Amino acid sequence: MEISILLLALISPLLYAATNHIDNILLSKYFKEGGVGTLMLFSALLSIIALPILYLLDPSVLDVETKHLWLLLFVGAINTLLLWAYLKALFTDEPTVVVIYYQLVPLLGLVLGYIILGETITSKQTWAMANIILGTVILTFATDDDGIITPRLKTAGYMLIASLCWATETTIFKLVALEENLWRSLFWEHVALFIIGILMLTFISKYREMFVKALKVNSKQILSLNIANEALYITGNSVAAFVVLLIPVSLTLLMNSFQPLFVLIMGFLLTWLFPKLGVVHVRNKNMWQKIVAIILTAIGVYLLQ
Repeated sequence: MEISILLLALISPLLYAATNHIDNILLSKYFKEGGVGTLMLFSALLSIIALPILYLLDPSVLDVETKHLWLLLFVGAINTLLLWAYLKALFTDEPTVVVIYYQLVPLLGLVLGYIILGETITSKQTWAMANIILGTVILTFATDDDGIITPRLKTAGYMLIASLCWATETTIFKLVALEENLWRSLFWEHVALFIIGILMLTFISKYREMFVKALKVNSKQILSLNIANEALYITGNSVAAFVVLLIPVSLTLLMNSFQPLFVLIMGFLLTWLFPKLGVVHVRNKNMWQKIVAIILTAIGVYLLQ
């Protein structure tokens, strides 16, 4: 396997890690009040940026079967729930903690395959699942300022929802993409996200009011960060889609397990280089938990495949 391909496979988790920190900056600095709904609106509405790009890549994106169209719209709805759960978790905890829970995605995917498709789970995969669960359990308990151990129940609960949504939408998306193609599937997924954004803007007055307020107060900074965030995310998705054609899926997932490590490194750099932002990217407290959790879950993801 060429080193250049493996390095290319690391681009997606690196870009995803950057978006995790941008989300944290937006929530902590600009969207403290009603932040989750406002950021959801920005993300959903900015999905329109991807549409002309995907159309240029494949002008036949409009030629999709009706049954597949409905499935992709459903995927868009699941992605909205995923985004809500992830942002709620990020609103209550730091990125270095939140992202590690995403290592549950391949585990949940395997369980869904066992329940829905009747796929088998080997003894090696069972040990792998135990590793991932142990890593997330270690992370679920934190020590507060008084030295009292408290469970991160909110963070764990929200990220369990987000991970389940990711595993579900990936299964459905791949099912459709195999019969259609990658670009058509991505196009209609983003259409669904944009439509949901319009519906939220129209019918949820609280989100609409906070969205308008955010634009009035810090429109330049907010728009710049959100557009950059969406561009990084779309690029990450495109690179991931290209890489999966070059290397086995198992190796792709292994590369994605580097995301928590990238988030941790970026957190230290951002805290050191931009302290005036006043945004907590990483807490040194309980660092051993994060390192152990990253190692255990990464090993689990590797063995799982």
